[in-house]
Amino acid sequence: MIKNLIDIHVHFPANQPRVSRDVHPAVLAYQRELRAKWREQFKFDDPETEHPGDDVQEARWLEQMELNHIQHINFVTGGGNEKLAALVKRHPDQFTGFAHHDLSDDGAYEKLQYAIEDLGLHGYKWFGPRMRKSFDAPELKPFWTYLADHKLPCLIHFGVLGGPGGVVYHPYINPLTIANVVQTYTDIPFVFPHFGAGYWQELLHLAWSAPNVHVDGSGSNDWIRWMPYPLTVESLFRKAYETIGPRRIIFGSDSSDFPRGFAKRYLDIQEAACNNIGIPKEDMKLIFGGNAARILQLKNAKEVVIQ
Repeated sequence: MIKNLIDIHVHFPANQPRVSRDVHPAVLAYQRELRAKWREQFKFDDPETEHPGDDVQEARWLEQMELNHIQHINFVTGGGNEKLAALVKRHPDQFTGFAHHDLSDDGAYEKLQYAIEDLGLHGYKWFGPRMRKSFDAPELKPFWTYLADHKLPCLIHFGVLGGPGGVVYHPYINPLTIANVVQTYTDIPFVFPHFGAGYWQELLHLAWSAPNVHVDGSGSNDWIRWMPYPLTVESLFRKAYETIGPRRIIFGSDSSDFPRGFAKRYLDIQEAACNNIGIPKEDMKLIFGGNAARILQLKNAKEVVIQ
């Protein structure tokens, strides 16, 4: 059992309009089939069809923290910067949050500055497969400089996005497309989730190239079943531990909707992987809380307890 856990990768399930995409009916049917198998595999219930309200979701997450011995949650999304910031301000000891707005839009830097200085958010989150310009475009220099000057974390999703009907090809789907930025702005702690979501070798090469690259193993990591060579969560942790080291691996769950709530199944899998490959308890304390506390600049974080 792990106590005083810190989860760096959670999505607050805010009440917001759903964005529908034009997907072929055959792909939608295939998507439903695979999602049903995924839920059966992990024993997850179907998400609610009616949103109960943000107040209810807020209370639920506070309850989930107590039930699962979580001392702190970082929400990477949550219904927009203003809404998420209001939630964080109500519970500053339990919650932090990342700004989440389009990096390719004009004014991305100004929105980031406002989100950090006026709203009180703690970093930034975006997607490589949603970029419409290069990460090292000249107009983005103020954005990266701001994050570096304040040593704020930046979590970027690379790799496959969305499962069937989602993104499997994009000019910026590969984590190596951000290499110039990572190597230039070394004061930014970059976090790349899901072990690269299909781009594991590329992410390892990126981590080899710069000391500010961190990985999180959040989510189901179902992408490993679709690789041409065998991979397991255990082998991912082993390779990350052997190459990147314990100070650059961070626990994330990728939890979101209810009734699932906190995806404890993902925690159990990651904890078992660490135990099975013999990671010492002191290093597990870093992975399951210490590293996130450092990156998020948490002043009153408790030491993780591994039992």
